[in-house]
Amino acid sequence: MRQAPVTDARPEAAASPVPASSWVQILSKYREPNEVRSTFELAVSLVPFLILWALAWWALSVSGWLALGIALANGAFLVRIFMIQHDCGHGSLFRNRHVSDWVGRALGVLTLTPYDVWRRTHSIHHSTAGNLDRRGIGDVLTLTVDEYRQRSRMGRLLYRLYRHPAVMFGLGPTYLFIITNRLPFGLMRSGWRYWVSAMGTNAAIALALGLVLWFGGFMPILLVFLPTALMAASIGVWLFYVQHQFEETHWDGDTDWQLHDAALRGSSHYALPPVLRWFTANIGVHHVHHLYSRIPFYRLSQVLRDHPVLADSQRLTIRQSLSCIGLHLWDEQNRRLTSFRQARATYGAI
Repeated sequence: MRQAPVTDARPEAAASPVPASSWVQILSKYREPNEVRSTFELAVSLVPFLILWALAWWALSVSGWLALGIALANGAFLVRIFMIQHDCGHGSLFRNRHVSDWVGRALGVLTLTPYDVWRRTHSIHHSTAGNLDRRGIGDVLTLTVDEYRQRSRMGRLLYRLYRHPAVMFGLGPTYLFIITNRLPFGLMRSGWRYWVSAMGTNAAIALALGLVLWFGGFMPILLVFLPTALMAASIGVWLFYVQHQFEETHWDGDTDWQLHDAALRGSSHYALPPVLRWFTANIGVHHVHHLYSRIPFYRLSQVLRDHPVLADSQRLTIRQSLSCIGLHLWDEQNRRLTSFRQARATYGAI
């Protein structure tokens, strides 16, 4: 007997009277960045981040615990810096693409992310999100129920470990930002640009950490740099996870997949309190972002005000998002993400 779905993980979906593809023209009027506003948003993210970094370093002379606390809190500003880098990658922060790219490359040193490598893999993510036949780059690995059942016992165990919260939101972000980002994985044979991006970012990070080590020793790295980076990495992975890993998300095979339908129905509207919206640079308005990625992050709230149907579409609250942790497999028959337990109740032993 099929087990009832976990309703807490289901976003509040409002049927849009406008076809998904028609939203592109409607949203195009929001695409132009305001150069002054973009510069201001960059400044109010960078300046507090650098001040808190220096304050945490100074706090080491008072208490290691105080320094650690400041460093962890500073992870919130690093998340916002990554989201601004994200807008640079979409060319939505400044009108001049070269300015956006070089700002993004500089911010990539702080976020431990080689900008050109990330921009390419993220572009692939946008062009393939929700396509079952084009998974593997820039996404969270998601197997269908049938694919999981066809794996060996070891393969199923490894997938279960990968989807475990301690790995997904703990070890995984550390591995991604500290290790994986050091090489252009997925693009190693795609040209010299991505190697230059990775190695150039690595060199700049090494230089910065070398100076910290020279002037402050190992403790600023251990109690300031790493806690800030890893806190931001975990928050960032969580945000990316709930943007696409909710019960009524949207997946199709290549034959039936449609870009704008996948963007609207396969991305959530993570309804966060105002303070969290600010620190995450409105990245929770992810369905609109996937529909039209050139909209600057500070104009996404205006889109929701002007189009209430989008504000209500795929809406996911913080409470509902916690239930998304228990979703693991795509159920092609029932067209929803499901848990291992639900899949077992529906299809028998898996």
